[in-house]
Amino acid sequence: MRGRKWEMEKGQALAFTVLLRFSGSNFPAALTLRAGLAAAFAIEDFEPALSGRVLIKWPNDILIPPALKLAGILAEARDNCAHIGIGVNVSQKQMPAFLRGRAASLSLASGAEYNAADRFILLEKILFRLSDEIGSADWRERLEARLYKKGEEIRFAKGAADSGEMVTGVLAGIGPEGELLIAPPGETAPLSFTAGEICQAGG
Repeated sequence: MRGRKWEMEKGQALAFTVLLRFSGSNFPAALTLRAGLAAAFAIEDFEPALSGRVLIKWPNDILIPPALKLAGILAEARDNCAHIGIGVNVSQKQMPAFLRGRAASLSLASGAEYNAADRFILLEKILFRLSDEIGSADWRERLEARLYKKGEEIRFAKGAADSGEMVTGVLAGIGPEGELLIAPPGETAPLSFTAGEICQAGG
């Protein structure tokens, strides 16, 4: 997405797609964010050294402080099915040159060593967590507790990647359909966005 790519060496990352079937087009709200929440919890289940440190960046990234990407989510709906793709950097000891300073693996973040088979333990944990999150009613509260930049001033590129339209304000939270809520200076209520990207701290 947005001209970016995901590179991984065999046995060092976990990448998979889950197919979920629903009645008609009655999809749960914010599937991408819910899948991200499930993956964040599963990562902490898998590697307790990262407990409380895994963050979710709207709309589809999982980070470790300061802002290194551990995983990404992509959800697409077709007919009565949702395809949820999840990729997690697991055991890489060094990231590609173009990602250094921007991405990390679980091994780099925790200092732990993993073998290729450990990825399937992580996969099992993600699937269990995903099953819970798809049916949860309190996902927004729990997601906002680990939402990257919540309560901070941000710059947000709204809409399409090449729109050039920027919004500055405080990241107020997540709406009921997964939309990003930003409170610009002087506004009485947050603005709601369904597409765009958090760029950097404001100011």
